[in-house]
Parts: sequence; structure tokens; C-alpha cells
Amino acid sequence: ATVRDITGRFGGPFEVEVTDSWRPLLRDWPGSVVHLTMYGERVQDVQEDVRAAHADEPLLVVVGSQKVPFDVYEAADWNVGVTGQPHSEVAALAVFLDRLFEGRELDREWEDAERSVVPKETGKQVEELDDDHGGVDDDHGGPDPDRDGG
Repeated sequence: ATVRDITGRFGGPFEVEVTDSWRPLLRDWPGSVVHLTMYGERVQDVQEDVRAAHADEPLLVVVGSQKVPFDVYEAADWNVGVTGQPHSEVAALAVFLDRLFEGRELDREWEDAERSVVPKETGKQVEELDDDHGGVDDDHGGPDPDRDGG
């Protein structure tokens, strides 16, 4: 519900699925599978192969946590680590996606966005894209991108 809410306001597409039925999902996935793990191959060593596979087919990125079953490691086309040190799953996903998209995601305009965050040195500014009155400056009571998914 949170992802749908945020993509509804700030654009998408983006999907997240949390499931206890991961075995059928991995088995039936029509494309390549990347498992992000601290114990995998270095992202810089496999990023080109993953990118090439993703150009032709959908990519499933599995973000594990503690005690990932060995079946996940076996089912993945790539077990990918962003560092050999402990790190958060969110950090691993961010680094992996940046490598996958070669930084292009930083300039991407999202589909069906109602709002857009305007980069500023200080303060917060969110622009209402469907509003003819211009942007809404959070320093003056507008939406808070930290609270509203920013």
C-alpha cells in the first residue's frame, strides 16, 4: 500500500513484493534472477552481464536478510555483493540499481507523477505537477517529502 501510495504521487512504475511463497516465484520467473547478498560476486564484476540479460528479459532482484535459505543462492543466476562487509539491504539495492542503470535513474522522469521534488541546497520544495499554481514550498507549509515518501 505504501509503494502504491508513493508511486501514485511521485510516479513509477515500481513494484515491491514481500512473500513467504518465494520458491514458486523463483522457479516460475520468466527472466534472470539476481540475489543481493554480502557473500556474492562483486557487483562491479557482473554488472555488465546482468545489464545485458536485463536488456532482453525481466529481472527479479531478491533482497534477502538474515538466514537466507541456500535454495535462493542456487536459484539465482547471480549472487551479487556490493561489499564484503556487513551492510543494509536497502544500501545493497541502491548500489546495485545504480550500477544496473549506470546512473541514469538519477535523471529519470517518472510516469504519472502528481508531484516532483525540486532539488535545493537547503529546505524542501515539492512541485504539484497537476496544479496550475506552481510548486509547493515545504518551508511554507507544503507537503513534507520525508513524510510523504521523499
